[in-house]
Amino acid sequence: MTSDAGVHSYSAVLMGSPILLKLFEDNPTLASQVFRLIKQQENLFTVNRAESEVMAINQAAGRHPVVVSAPVFALISVAHAVSILPDSAFNFTIGPVVKRWKIGFRGREVPPAAEIEALLRLTDPHQVVLDAEQRSVFLPLPGMEIDLGAIAKGYIADVVQAFLRQQGVAQALINLGGNVQTLGSPPHQPQGWGIGLKKPFGRDDELLGTLQVQGKSVVTSGIYERYFERDGRCWHHIFDPRTGYPLDNELLSVTVIADRSLDGDIYTTLLYGMGAEQGLAYLAGQPEIDAVFVTRDRQIICSPARHFRFSQLDFSWQLRH
Repeated sequence: MTSDAGVHSYSAVLMGSPILLKLFEDNPTLASQVFRLIKQQENLFTVNRAESEVMAINQAAGRHPVVVSAPVFALISVAHAVSILPDSAFNFTIGPVVKRWKIGFRGREVPPAAEIEALLRLTDPHQVVLDAEQRSVFLPLPGMEIDLGAIAKGYIADVVQAFLRQQGVAQALINLGGNVQTLGSPPHQPQGWGIGLKKPFGRDDELLGTLQVQGKSVVTSGIYERYFERDGRCWHHIFDPRTGYPLDNELLSVTVIADRSLDGDIYTTLLYGMGAEQGLAYLAGQPEIDAVFVTRDRQIICSPARHFRFSQLDFSWQLRH
């Protein structure tokens, strides 16, 4: 725990990421409860533990449905609904393709096209069978897998926010390694929390600017987070579910500002697939969602700022509103 000007910061490593909690009271007991809650939630949704319900679904692929707990079924239902939207870049059954590429896990080669094509047959979210009455999930093809990693952090950040509210906390920040969720504003800072917008491929302390928010979630997804370079190309971890290859458009990162961190996870992926111009047009009909697009030609493009303020720090990039 560290303390600075009334801010008490607590940290842990969970879900493979550094977790940061900021409170305005010295309360290590509450911090321990938060970290324990995150660990409990992670165990529900991970695919990397034998006791995980999601792993049980994957292991039963092609054989039988698996009954799961209400929170797991609810999140799977959300992931399924978003995955079957027309032209959705979000696909919670993309797991077999992601595992073959191994990007971020020592993978540094482009798989043969025939292998990717074969694996794509296992990634059709329309084939997943959900039974709400039985609360069961069935993957009909052996080798199919679901992965909630793209939205689990957002869901957990929202659970933590709700827990802190229940404990009477009015001002706090939780950072789950890229998913930032806030309560209120820091004392004496009515403009809100300052959340850094990272410079793609820069050092951790290199920022394009800061977003100021009050009681909002800020979620960023960027190709610089996990990638390798080969044949003059950057092969990154944000996949096009239609091709099985990394999405190749003008974007370097997308940041979403929303009430729910779960929505931030969903919309960063959806907007990434749309690209900046189509994404901006789409957001015109989504008044609860704001976004910042960072492009390869060094532009920072902000949607109409209904829920945030952006302060530019690196003026070598062009700012567009």
